[in-house]
Formats: sequence, structure tokens, C-alpha cells
Amino acid sequence: MLDLRAADVNSASIARFTLGRTMDDIRRPVICVRDLHKAYSVPEREAGLAASLRSLWRRQTREVTAVERISFDVAPGEIVGFLGPNGAGKTTTLKMLAGLLHPTSGEVDVLGFTPWRREPAYLRQMTLVMGQRNQLVWDIPVADSYELNRVIYAIPDDQYRRTLDELADLLELDPLLTKPVRNLSLGERMKCELAGALLHRPRVLFLDEPTLGLDVTAQRRIRAFIADYATRHDATVLLTSHYMADVEALAERVIVIHHGALRFDGPLDGLIERFSPFKTLTLDFEGAPGDLGRFGEVIEAADGHAVVRVRKADAAAATARLLAELPVIDLSVADPPVDEVIDRVFSDEAAGAADEAIEVAS
Repeated sequence: MLDLRAADVNSASIARFTLGRTMDDIRRPVICVRDLHKAYSVPEREAGLAASLRSLWRRQTREVTAVERISFDVAPGEIVGFLGPNGAGKTTTLKMLAGLLHPTSGEVDVLGFTPWRREPAYLRQMTLVMGQRNQLVWDIPVADSYELNRVIYAIPDDQYRRTLDELADLLELDPLLTKPVRNLSLGERMKCELAGALLHRPRVLFLDEPTLGLDVTAQRRIRAFIADYATRHDATVLLTSHYMADVEALAERVIVIHHGALRFDGPLDGLIERFSPFKTLTLDFEGAPGDLGRFGEVIEAADGHAVVRVRKADAAAATARLLAELPVIDLSVADPPVDEVIDRVFSDEAAGAADEAIEVAS
């Protein structure tokens, strides 16, 4: 049974990305996006019968921009976190990269193909998995849906059997293959959906919320599976998720978009460094805390325990003062959680600074 921890997953990702590659291989992108733009014309009308009748002859619309001229590259073997709040344009971007949507303007090259041409040679090398969408047939056993995929992708029988055995072993699917999809739990269905999308061994994976709604154990299994599949097949992965544990475990690099525009492109630790000017001090001590406000912003305080936030530049001095002035038993200094940093990126006060600080990883 596969049981990779977050650190192991990252180690596997780093090893896959660096070992056995020339510099030309690393520099040549698998996904190349240039000035990608998508806008929709959305009908509007006021409430009421009169407005409904008027709209039959004179329809009013407004233009809504879903993706605003974003550009980025993804190198072979990279697992990249694609982050943004609801409505930021993440799923729209993935659909354009997968060829389901035509852009309003811009260029995209994936594996040397233009996705929206939907060439069979391209479709055989990529997959799109959406956590909130069913791809398997609801009323038939999982194995029958897989057989349908085998025929659609013209997978040779021996390759299909080897791949299915490998996926079944990694995801522990054997007890599920004979069940109708409608009888599976959410976690079981998500595992089966992932396996079905990978039967043709795609080189590029577009994963949109693959752990949506799953419990912690199921999320960890899915993350470990994605990392192991990418390592075995040298796959390139573009991953969206609202669970920061997914991103921290799998991605060395993140792309952040907000209101359809690129806000950040670079290493995950670079995101924390740029958008989090604070450190969090967690301390245990004897007795009542007293006035901790003189050390920094008090986040939590109780007898024997406190959490204080201080500016990075003041962290060393605040730590020394705490140790000198309080009977400290234990003290730790850490960056804030990634979730908190991401919230800051999406806030209005950070958006202006981010526009001036877009950093494209080379």
C-alpha cells in the first residue's frame, strides 16, 4: 500500500524534475501560454414582466472577462499549483488548455499542439479531471466504464491490462471495479475517476480540485497517487485546489490569478516571503502571560500559552525579549500558514502590490 508523506512527495517531485534531464530539456516548456484572454457576453435585464418583453426585441448584454491576458510556461515534469479564489478564472484556463473552450485571444501550445483544435494525437496525451464532474457512466460497473475508455483511446489490450493493474494497486481499486459508480462513496468515486482518466497514460494532467469533498485520509492517498504517477510516467501536472495541503505536498511552484489576471508566478516559499511580512511566535510558559502586547500583536493568549505575531524584521528582538522577560518553557518561530498568505494575496490591499511584483520563474 502506497503511503507517501508530504515531505516524501516533494522529494519525489524534485528528483523527477532534476535527474536525468539536460538543461535544454528543462528549459523547453511542455505548456506555453501567451496573452491568453477569455471574455463572455452576458445577457442582463431588470426584473419584471415588462423587462422580459422588452428583452425579446432589445437584448442588453455586458462583457465579463474570465481570463485577462495571462502568460506562463510549464517545464517537463513540473507539478504546478494553479491558485485563485472562486471565479478567478482557474477552471476557464484549464478548459482552454484542454481544448474545451476557445479563447477570445492569445496563444497556447501544449506538447506542440493547439488544444482547441482537438487533434486525436493531442487528446491521447492529456487528461482533464474535475472534482465536481462525473466522467464515468453512472449506472454501470466501474470496470465497464474503463473498458469503454479502452475502446475510445484504442489502448492495446496488454497495455490496458498492465496500466489497470498498476492503477488498481496504487489506489486499491480491486473491490470497487464491479460496483456501479452510483453505489460508490465520494472518496471511492474520486479514486475511480482518476484511474479512468489515466488509463491512456497521459503526459499532461490538468487536475481541477481532485480532492474536493474528500476526508483527510482520502486526500492524502490521492496526493500520494498523483506524485507517484507523475514520477513513474514523467508527467507534467497543472493542479488547482482550495486545499493548501495539496499544494504544499505536491507543488514546488505556484501560479496565482485573481479576477482573471496573473498575480504571482514563482516558488511557493517565494510567495510566502513576498506576501507575508510577519512571523508567528508560539510560546508556552509558566503562569499568567501578563501584557504580551508590548512584544507584538497578540493572536491568542491563555494561562501557560500564547501566540504573538511580529514583523519579520522584529522577530529576533521580540524572541530575545520574550526569553529574557518571561519564564518560557518552549518557543517556536514560524511563517504563517499558506492559507493565510493566499488570503493576503487575494485581499484588496495586496492586489495592488502584487500587480507591481509579478515574478515569472525562469
